[in-house]
Amino acid sequence: MIKDITLGQYIPGDSFVHKLDPRIKILISLIYIINLFIVNNLKGYIFVIIFTLAAILISKVPFKFIYRGLKPIFVLILITAVLNVFMTSGGRVLFKWRFITIYEEGLKLAIFMVVRLVFLIIGTSLLTLTTSPIELTDGIEKLLNPLKRIGVPAHELAMMMTIALRFIPTLMDETDKIMKAQMARGADFESGNLLQRAKSLIPLLVPLFISSFRRAEELAMAMEARCYRGGEGRTRMKQLKFEGKDLVASLCTVALVSLSIWSRAFV
Repeated sequence: MIKDITLGQYIPGDSFVHKLDPRIKILISLIYIINLFIVNNLKGYIFVIIFTLAAILISKVPFKFIYRGLKPIFVLILITAVLNVFMTSGGRVLFKWRFITIYEEGLKLAIFMVVRLVFLIIGTSLLTLTTSPIELTDGIEKLLNPLKRIGVPAHELAMMMTIALRFIPTLMDETDKIMKAQMARGADFESGNLLQRAKSLIPLLVPLFISSFRRAEELAMAMEARCYRGGEGRTRMKQLKFEGKDLVASLCTVALVSLSIWSRAFV
């Protein structure tokens, strides 16, 4: 299950999506997430599904990576669906047995929330799967540059966010190795009540924290050995440029938002 987390992983490629300006991809991802909360009907979600499937096919990212990214949140999706089905009232009654009542609005809201959560994970995963950590850092820094006027350290913030995102797969892999090592020594992470399970995580968390601090120290030493001194005066081998393909992607996103607003307001 831990190895199924794809957030922070990058798949090298030369697809249309891979070649997009990272600034555009970050903005499109943010607009895509906002758009998911704008949509509130079936026709709107059909537009979202078409847009998402087209982005996956054009990016040439294998569907198995998309599926792997969804596997860790299956429990969360199930809990979300159950809570919305049984705790939302309104519309006609679809099922009633003793104290259990399922309303039409509850079922509708549960379906929409599940779809929204699934596509939220897919959209954010597609950003990291098609954007290298260096490009992601440059894109975030460029977008945060206007905030430098009020004293916001744009480069440092972008660097920290990218490093944190990049080390998610590394820490997950480290967690899996430590867990297997502790289980080989007789540790039990699955049986017992909630308190016992929480206590059993101590042999896992302590070495994980030690390993994380060690990796952070090694990274700091490596950056210092390469004379890293922050963003002041730094130059880049590849300059970010807004090109025709970025305009096409932006227009497609604008079309998606327009159709979503139209489906919400006039359908």
